[in-house]
Amino acid sequence: MAELDMNDIERRMEGAHEAMVKELGGLRTGRASTSLLDSVQVEAYGSRMPIDQLATVGAPEARLLTVQVWDATMIKAIEKGIANSGLGLNPQADGNLIRVPLPDLSEERRRELVKIAGQYAEHAKTAVRNVRRDGMELSRKMHKDGDISEDDLKIMEDNVQKSTDTWVGKIDETSSSKEKEIMQI
Repeated sequence: MAELDMNDIERRMEGAHEAMVKELGGLRTGRASTSLLDSVQVEAYGSRMPIDQLATVGAPEARLLTVQVWDATMIKAIEKGIANSGLGLNPQADGNLIRVPLPDLSEERRRELVKIAGQYAEHAKTAVRNVRRDGMELSRKMHKDGDISEDDLKIMEDNVQKSTDTWVGKIDETSSSKEKEIMQI
């Protein structure tokens, strides 16, 4: 007998939201965020490594990131990785510290970033809806197989829909606040 696990459904929907939050963290707004450099890969020790395995990233000011490099021989490689990341950043080495000033975003670039944020939100909503579909299909199969009554089916479907509505709402909220942050000058 199959069983509908609401905890699993909630966990999967929450996972879609968390993935979106992580993606949004990589979008450059007008404010410095250490997560901005999470996607930067550096050619180091014969392989490509994420920057957080080679240095500590900090945001001491609103428009400045600092990268404290642990191994001085990696400074040039990290500097090159940041410069070639496609984020439009211009790193400047200063001893074992790399300063990464964040230039102002143009209105056009802000609008592009808002569109990208919207796409991330749409992907997360699609993932939540897929989890909803799986839950609904399993509920209907259980009813068809005679494992649950019509009333139980209705309760299960209502629970799945409530979770879906909750997580879609959270996704919209998170996306909306990120869009405001991007458009803020």
